[in-house]
Formats: sequence, C-alpha cells, structure tokens
Amino acid sequence: MQSLALSIADTCSALSLSRSSVYKLINASRLRTLKIGTRTLVTMESIEALLKEAGHAQARGHD
Repeated sequence: MQSLALSIADTCSALSLSRSSVYKLINASRLRTLKIGTRTLVTMESIEALLKEAGHAQARGHD
C-alpha cells in the first residue's frame, strides 16, 4: 500500500530538500499538510503535483 502522507523528515528525504525549503513550500501553499495529533504530514498528492509542476517547468525551460 502506498503512503497517503509523509512526515516532514520523509518529505525532505523524498525531495532531497532541507527542512526550511519544505516549510517554505508549505507556507507558499505548494505542499498541503495534515495535522494528526502533534504530527504534521505532507500529502503524497501535493508532493506528486509539485514534482509534476517542476517537470513541466523544466520542459518549458524554466527553473
């Protein structure tokens, strides 16, 4: 079964980004989060959308 959400640490690993970069993406509403108790989880749907968006930007010649 595929995970529906990742922890912040796992999101950092999956995207090869620092914690501060992940939080910047969250604050910019480019990654969606869920709060379960004290844990903050990032939805896989938003991670996949971000990667798809980045792929399209590179294909168009943008960074």
